[in-house]
Amino acid sequence: MNGKRDMIDTVVFDLGGVLIDWNPRYLYRRLFDDEATMERFLAEVCTGAWNEQQDAGRSWHEAVASLTAQFPEHARLIAAYRDGWREMLGGVIQGSVDLLAELKARGVRLYALTNWSHETFPRAKEIEMFGFLHWFEGIVVSGEERLIKPDSRIYRRLFERYAIDPRRTAYIDDARRNVDAAAAQGMHAWWFRGPEGLREWLATHGLVSA
Repeated sequence: MNGKRDMIDTVVFDLGGVLIDWNPRYLYRRLFDDEATMERFLAEVCTGAWNEQQDAGRSWHEAVASLTAQFPEHARLIAAYRDGWREMLGGVIQGSVDLLAELKARGVRLYALTNWSHETFPRAKEIEMFGFLHWFEGIVVSGEERLIKPDSRIYRRLFERYAIDPRRTAYIDDARRNVDAAAAQGMHAWWFRGPEGLREWLATHGLVSA
């Protein structure tokens, strides 16, 4: 292996979509009679862009109130996004958690960088099946920082807070724009599309077994 690969001693994980199976459809399939109507609601009312504002620090009270004023006919369904957030968590992505455990056993420095509301993330950490969240040496939560990926400032905050050298760091995320932003900050970045591909990539860097 070349020296560049041998240098990696730190791994930073995104959480939702990499280690935790999050999808609002797990909740809304129970609240809608048909898939097409549900998809239209998520595309036009409780959109990804709207949810991102909570990840960026907006309170859920403000988010629900402002959207309900705009779409009063959907008040119950909008409130469900906040009140039923636990049902959006489908469980763990076991193959990824297994890799995290292997990295931990090998003494690799482990951190997380997540776009997540500051109101709901502390509650997620209390859920028993997500006990692996306590394996990280540090977690940077966008809602607490009032910055969201792919803003370059949140990556630099991670580096500064935990004395992380991006040149010695692998970064994993399921959103391509966040991967590109991490690479622009000097990290070895991987676009996550499943645990099998992630194992192969980590193995090429000597971080886990093939």
